[in-house]
Amino acid sequence: MIDLHLHTNASDGRLPPGELVDLAATSGLRVMAVTDHDTTAAVADVQASARARGIEAITGIEITAVLDGRDVHMLAYFVDIDDAAFQRFLLSQRAARVARLEAIGERLAELGVPVQLEAALALGRLRSGVSVGRPQAARALMAAGHVKDMREAFERWLGHDRPGFVPRVGPPPVDAIPIVHAAKGLVSIAHPGRTQIDEQLPALRDAGLDAIEVYHSDHDEAATARYATLARELDLLVTGGSDYHGPGSAVRPGSVTLPWPHWDRLLARRRP
Repeated sequence: MIDLHLHTNASDGRLPPGELVDLAATSGLRVMAVTDHDTTAAVADVQASARARGIEAITGIEITAVLDGRDVHMLAYFVDIDDAAFQRFLLSQRAARVARLEAIGERLAELGVPVQLEAALALGRLRSGVSVGRPQAARALMAAGHVKDMREAFERWLGHDRPGFVPRVGPPPVDAIPIVHAAKGLVSIAHPGRTQIDEQLPALRDAGLDAIEVYHSDHDEAATARYATLARELDLLVTGGSDYHGPGSAVRPGSVTLPWPHWDRLLARRRP
């Protein structure tokens, strides 16, 4: 099985790299990619653990772009994580995340639902590669007793157009694509059924988009068929994965997999 969308505690996942790889192994994965948000901090540890378990782990990341005030997530694969320009870009991405989390904390306090974010903010400021964001605010809302779970935190306070929402600052998707290509990576639009920018896909293809994440835990059978058709029509590659974040999730590593023929096509397009 192939799962190219997994997260560790270097961003908003709950498991450290070794534990995630152990779970991937017991789930039967043969190929995996950790795609933490705006950080590659866990990649080396994941690859080392994966080798020991007989799993091929490719480099991956989920980059946050912004279009008309909305997050647009771009998955990047096979990227050279030692590329200095790429790492400078990621450093600026994480700094913007820290600033946004600070603003969310201030907004929530003004709304009468104060939370403790000092530990998350301190971790983000250490430049350790850890990426912070709204999930930390959601967990802080839970810890303070303001909400019962992550879903309520986003539906009541942190989701788009909710009282505690703070717009993100970041590059548009068309600017993220050449940054990834310069670091020898391939770019796929993440969970398009959630992002809902189908009308932008032809322009993104023309700007160099390589693939669409057709297989995703948010996609039902109809959505999967729709994006498979769009990928064919736009002559784009196909990616897929579970988007697993950790215990308590409705999915597991490998619960959504990429068919092997699509993996072979990705390998054939890998940049030297």
